[in-house]
Amino acid sequence: MRIMDLLTDSREEPVGDLEPDVELSRAARVRVLLAAALGPLLTGYAAVAALLALIALTAGHAVFSGTGVLLAAGPGWLAAHQVRLDIGGHPLGLLPVLPTLGVVALAARTASGAAGRLGCRSAREALPVFVAITGAHAVFGLVVALGTQGSPVTANPLLAFAVPGLLAAAASAAGIIRCCGLPDFVAERVDPLALRGVRAGALGLAVLVACGAGVFTVATAVSWRTVADMYEPALGSSSGLFLISVLYLPNAVTAALSFVTGPGFSVGSLNAGMFGYRGGPVPGVPLLGGLPEHHAAWWPALLALPAAAGALVGWTLRKVDAEPAQRVRAVAVAGAVVALGCVVLGTVSGGRLGDGPFDPVSVPVGVASVVMFCWIVIPGSFVAFFAGEHEPPAPPPEALEDNQAFEDADAVDAEEAAEAVEELEASEEDEDGYEEAEFEAEADAELGLDDFSEPGGAVTGGTETCGDVEADETDR
Repeated sequence: MRIMDLLTDSREEPVGDLEPDVELSRAARVRVLLAAALGPLLTGYAAVAALLALIALTAGHAVFSGTGVLLAAGPGWLAAHQVRLDIGGHPLGLLPVLPTLGVVALAARTASGAAGRLGCRSAREALPVFVAITGAHAVFGLVVALGTQGSPVTANPLLAFAVPGLLAAAASAAGIIRCCGLPDFVAERVDPLALRGVRAGALGLAVLVACGAGVFTVATAVSWRTVADMYEPALGSSSGLFLISVLYLPNAVTAALSFVTGPGFSVGSLNAGMFGYRGGPVPGVPLLGGLPEHHAAWWPALLALPAAAGALVGWTLRKVDAEPAQRVRAVAVAGAVVALGCVVLGTVSGGRLGDGPFDPVSVPVGVASVVMFCWIVIPGSFVAFFAGEHEPPAPPPEALEDNQAFEDADAVDAEEAAEAVEELEASEEDEDGYEEAEFEAEADAELGLDDFSEPGGAVTGGTETCGDVEADETDR
């Protein structure tokens, strides 16, 4: 127990299990940033050196040298970061993508872990992690490029500084974006329809890559006898060919993706496309054993794969909005994401291959991006438009005005009808009263009671009548 106490200084704060509200000391923060900056560099360099040592040990006529492996690991590290090399004056721009994916994933994971250990909650707090990882990669690439000057394998110092720095910046940003709450920040300020389009575009790109991988796998399986004949009996040569095939596997999948969508790819004078084929020599690598020797009439049937990918994107976006035009807009965003992904994949998957008959290996990036955009947008828009909901179109303003006019006219007519009914009822009441009065007048006239109808008539008429009767009786 005493030994453990001596090895563990109680004055230093542990940085692995800190609560978010615990403030780290300056020394602890420096240690975390140094580990984040140097960790990916040392790990990547060691992985490249171990790979070169394995190749040297399994090669038949090679002499293993530890110093030579360590020196060669520098240019190998640059190649893993997609920095073009010059080998004896011959350019080597066709670099494997699989190691690039590995170093990017390593930098992203390191950035995420460092931001979590420092308790970063915003982009401003995680900025030191971003700067440390990006700056370390850029400076290390520059140092390696300057150190290779005068050797058989050289690199451009400017490219060696910029390209690893850009890759590290993208990877570290991807690593710290989630732990700092940036997805929620972006989701609150970006159009939700555009975000759905971005996600659907990522799905569409993954499906297209899967289609390319499937076609490549089937072609290799069908040509398995040719692929097996390319391996040599010696263990060292066979392991080297197998290793090259594995490292360049993402490059081959990207070429197959371009072939499935239509534009195709080229290896030196060989040009393989959906609607045309021109043969030529190819390197004797098992990875290329599935290349066809001539054009086949059934190749255009493969175009159903990218069409299905576009339809899938449209199907995923059929419920994003009730208005069809908005759904089509989301499909267009997804197509732009797929086109951008095609540009990135095509750019890193091709390049110069010396000055021989296999130079260059390329994918028509511009044409392929436009074609993939169309494969997503055209079938995707069709499916999203007709498979989603449809609201009745809103009437134009003129129709609304006409309807309002009709409603006003109906209201006026209803009021006039009500007034007419009231007047008719009033006139009927007047006529009934007039008829009743006329009937009473006629009855009075028949009974001789007309004088009673006048004021005082009953009294006056009655008095006079009685007086006349009395006078007649007296005279008698």
